[in-house]
Amino acid sequence: MSSLAQAIELLENGDWQAAHRIVQKDDSALASWAHGIVHLMEGDRRNAGYWYGRAGRELPVDAEISSEINALKVRSATS
Repeated sequence: MSSLAQAIELLENGDWQAAHRIVQKDDSALASWAHGIVHLMEGDRRNAGYWYGRAGRELPVDAEISSEINALKVRSATS
């Protein structure tokens, strides 16, 4: 299992702290998206916005975090 897949699994289980330790070591766009999700889960929208920008994505205004995680999971499976 890739480290990004591990991070996604941790996000699905609500363990954003452990996911953060993984994604902060990866500078890919998908890891940046995951990093943004980490900060959404943490409640830090400003920092999440930075990481969404690094991923080339718009910070969702009202998106459910679970929907973001699912979209990331689908995208990472096709990359």
